Amino acid sequence: MHDLLPVIAAGIVSGSAYALLALGIVIIFRSTDTVNFAIGDMATLGVYIAVTAIGFGVPVAGGLLIAIVVAGGTGVLTERFLIRPLGAGHKSLFIALVVTIGLGLVIHAALGAIWGHRPTTIPAIIPGTASVFGVALTWNKIVATGIALAAMALVAWFFRFTPMGVAMRASAEDHFAARIVGINPGRIAALAWFLGCGLAAIAAFFLAMDTSVNANLTLAALFRAFAGVFLGGLTSMPGAAIGGFAIGILDNLAGRYLSANYRDTIVFAVIVAVLFVRPSGFLGAGRKERV
Repeated sequence: MHDLLPVIAAGIVSGSAYALLALGIVIIFRSTDTVNFAIGDMATLGVYIAVTAIGFGVPVAGGLLIAIVVAGGTGVLTERFLIRPLGAGHKSLFIALVVTIGLGLVIHAALGAIWGHRPTTIPAIIPGTASVFGVALTWNKIVATGIALAAMALVAWFFRFTPMGVAMRASAEDHFAARIVGINPGRIAALAWFLGCGLAAIAAFFLAMDTSVNANLTLAALFRAFAGVFLGGLTSMPGAAIGGFAIGILDNLAGRYLSANYRDTIVFAVIVAVLFVRPSGFLGAGRKERV
């Protein structure tokens, strides 16, 4: 038990980033039926611009806000000018999938071309370490996990208690009915892309604080976030968050008690197993066809 607690604590810390990414993916999917494969690169773009601003004297907290706004704004522009013109229908959904993959590749290449491939770092918010339930954690990880949990709680409050959040939930359940009662689908889609990419930027920012800023910053985390999405369900926001934390804990347990070489294999096996047993995820619901 004494050996297990630090592993679980590390899993919760890393899982908070996976949960934020997974939540962002699901928010966008529920609102626009689009799986945004460029969300990691959009978040990384926000982090690069934030690091540049920090280099000019902007506080780290200000840098985090810049990352959120840049990533969220990129998401809004993508939805408005690349996704929305495609319209609805199964063919459009496939094209949108290809568009996000292509956009991710373009942003990834642009990051290397503009900022180079030399890793940079973000200053620590609070230097040093602290003991949490007997587990030594850096203050960076403690603050990052706390902000991630606060962001998820704020999103839950927004969707449950605000008129715009309720409108977004209604639109996610039935786009056509929501349009009939006067809900603007374009506004809902734009807000969903801003929220989804903004949450991803928070995750990317704290990943960068823990490692370094580079073009592949979110690559491994995004893989695990998608595993969390499949585990919890592509249509369930609570499921995505829980799935992200579960993958973080499982990933660290596999690295500690099996081998670090098997961590990706274990995560991939989880995806395959869940898709085989319950394709909609444990908390997800099957999508209804519109005719």
